[in-house]
Amino acid sequence: MLKFKNCYGLLIILFFSIQHINAQTQRSINISIGYGITSPYDETDVAGSGFYAQGEYIFHLKNWIDIRPYAGLIITNDPSNDIYETTSKAFLLGGKGRITAPMPFPWIAPYFELGIGTSIGEFRTYTPLTDLSQQGVILHIPFSIGVEIGSKRKFDLGFTYYYQPAVEQFAGAIAFGVSFPIKNSAL
Repeated sequence: MLKFKNCYGLLIILFFSIQHINAQTQRSINISIGYGITSPYDETDVAGSGFYAQGEYIFHLKNWIDIRPYAGLIITNDPSNDIYETTSKAFLLGGKGRITAPMPFPWIAPYFELGIGTSIGEFRTYTPLTDLSQQGVILHIPFSIGVEIGSKRKFDLGFTYYYQPAVEQFAGAIAFGVSFPIKNSAL
């Protein structure tokens, strides 16, 4: 279990790292919404489903690499009345980097994301092989794959996952996002 003070330290490091990025860097805001899921690490057929939303502040360092601090929400419940469940009701906070592959097609560009963050909320993983429950702050590792769409790549469709080792589950979503550019100005 990751203690709150350790998560707080990671967020401070992320904040100060972002402060050193050049003020002339292009920036955007991305809003994503989608169908949320939670599933255990073990291979049992137990899954929760629900709602996912996330906002990102994007620093475009190069045409193919971005830094993305994010805040989001995932709420999943077990749709069956079975005794087993894998659920999350959490606020997501952290940072990740996106690498976008150059493609010969101008309207589609695949991407890969990886980062670190915290989940703040209530988590339950109860399967025939696992019985874990936790409330509070836990570490998560975000991982995403998807495609940016459009001539200016303002839209994206992707699969995003948040691996949560403390409760042996991953929360994730299939989500659609829209990016809005922010005018450059001196900070």
